[in-house]
Parts: sequence; C-alpha cells; structure tokens
Amino acid sequence: MSSLLFGVVASAVLSMTSLLIVLFRVSPLISPAQAVPAFFLSLLLACSSLATLGFLALWHYVPHHWDTGKLMSVSLRQGIFAGCTITIWTLFLRLGLLNWWVAVIVAAMFVLLELALEY
Repeated sequence: MSSLLFGVVASAVLSMTSLLIVLFRVSPLISPAQAVPAFFLSLLLACSSLATLGFLALWHYVPHHWDTGKLMSVSLRQGIFAGCTITIWTLFLRLGLLNWWVAVIVAAMFVLLELALEY
C-alpha cells in the first residue's frame, strides 16, 4: 500500500470514528454551541475521505493514462467536492432551506467546478 493510500485510509478511519463519537456521545441539547459545529466538521471529514476512497477505487477500473499521483489528486479533489456537497445539503436540511432544486443547484455547482478544474 502506498503512503498516499495509507494516509487516506487512516483519515477515513479516524474521521468515521470522530463522526460516530459525535453522534453517540455529544448531546446537542446540553451544548449546542459545540455539538453542531463538531457534527458538521466530522461529517465533512468523513464524507470527504470515504468519497475519496470511492473515487480512487472507481478510477482504478476506468481506463486512463494517469500516474498514481494524478489519480490520487483527482480522487482527493472529487472527494472533497462530494463531502462539501453532502455537508451543504445537511446544513440546508437543518436550516429548513433544502428543496430538490436547491440540492440540484448545489450539486451542479460542484460538478461544474470539477469540470472547470479538469480542463
């Protein structure tokens, strides 16, 4: 296992552990000023690292001409965009602002940003 992949796997394990700790051990009723930002930060880290691993696995099976560094760079960028999308959707859902067209606009924004960075 390369050191880049090991770092992403370690990040995924630690971020999922922090998300589970925040979900099961932190009460938003007792301390909402600490619980809500901790939840959103751990959600962002967990979704980003898991999406990075998913995109990395996906790009290994798609034919391309990239080396390992480029493959990891693209997967990491796409994973961060996917994590940001899910976190924004969750934040909008908590604020009561999420409609289907808002979700589509947020996802389209990150897809267009990825397309702009790719070329």
